[in-house]
Amino acid sequence: MFPRYFLALYFVAYIIAAFFWRSYLVKKRTGINPVTLKSSQSVRDFIGRIFKLLFAIIAVVVMVFAFIPGYYEYLVPIHWLEQEAVRWAGSVLLLLSLLWTVFAQAQMGESWRIGIDEKNRTALVQRGVFKVSRNPIFLGMMTTLGGLFLVIPNAVTLLTFVLGVVVINVQVRLEEEHLKTLHGDDFVSYCRRVRRWL
Repeated sequence: MFPRYFLALYFVAYIIAAFFWRSYLVKKRTGINPVTLKSSQSVRDFIGRIFKLLFAIIAVVVMVFAFIPGYYEYLVPIHWLEQEAVRWAGSVLLLLSLLWTVFAQAQMGESWRIGIDEKNRTALVQRGVFKVSRNPIFLGMMTTLGGLFLVIPNAVTLLTFVLGVVVINVQVRLEEEHLKTLHGDDFVSYCRRVRRWL
């Protein structure tokens, strides 16, 4: 039997490690708030609102699965995928993606942001995992969404996975346009050497 509380603990650990802790460290070291999302009607802020909505949906799904399983059927489970081996594979993906994401964020150091920072110039990070992927954090996030779907395969986790991949791809292109403007030929050269994903 798959431990129901694993996902709830994982979700809390992910939010703390991948968002709050890194934001706290960057703010403490630089005095700059790394959360750059606003409430404007720009495409960038609209994408930010979709990200928030996805996290809220995932939180609800995880809480239903862990604490009120009687309502889980309303999420339209994909029963033929509910196999122990599939769930354990998803769990491994979740754990690896969390470690990968936190490691990539640490390598970004003071350049890490949530959203696009148009006020403060950030360094172009090209070391560590950024030598093999231009967007390792987003790669980790997509892996997390895929792992979540494998652990609890249902219509909602499938939707969040598909929508998450689409939104992440849009965000990546927005960020890469910003980095091209910010770093010019250095970023163009980096793009020639390193793939967008792997």
